[in-house]
Amino acid sequence: MFTFLVLGLTVLAINSLLPNLRRRRCVAGVFARAFLRAAGIALSVEGRELLPSTPCVVVANHASYIDGIVAVAALPPDFAFVIKKEMVRVPLAGFLLRRLGSEFVERFDRHKGASDARRVLRLAATGQSLVFFPEGTFSDARQIGRFLGGAFTTAARTAMPVVAVAIHGTREVFPPAGAFLYRRPIRFQILGVLPAEGSREHSRRLIAQAVGDPLAS
Repeated sequence: MFTFLVLGLTVLAINSLLPNLRRRRCVAGVFARAFLRAAGIALSVEGRELLPSTPCVVVANHASYIDGIVAVAALPPDFAFVIKKEMVRVPLAGFLLRRLGSEFVERFDRHKGASDARRVLRLAATGQSLVFFPEGTFSDARQIGRFLGGAFTTAARTAMPVVAVAIHGTREVFPPAGAFLYRRPIRFQILGVLPAEGSREHSRRLIAQAVGDPLAS
């Protein structure tokens, strides 16, 4: 974790000075890949050619704290992350995520959640691609949780396609209740591009099938 701390502080320092959002995201991607290499974690990306050249909504399973780092390492610097609002209160991480153009959404307060959803829609309307972890959180249980609707409502209202992504191996690298990283391979698998209509359950089934985890009831 010392390597993570050093690289994290470095990217934070650089990104506090860079005025251009895309450059800040490029720096974050470089350092995310450097962190995985330094930790001895092999990352492979499959299906990159399936990513649309136009704005889209990426939805991925969520099994570990490092899923976001993996997504930053795997995706081009054209994506804004939509993240649970609790991350704003994490020291340094909240500042860095804001510098990367992330949006934070409330999961439990319906009134605040509606306001956050409108901000996400305005962001999407600017032509930004978005990344969601629609389960909202993760647990010790090996399963694909129910998908919250924000990603799919955003896609439908902005006429953006949904890209289903399966992230393999992060639970083994950094278990939910763990304190150490383990050297295991991670695979970022882009499964396909779906029309927004009906994509909530379709993407969930595709991801569950790809990772081999059951659907939560």
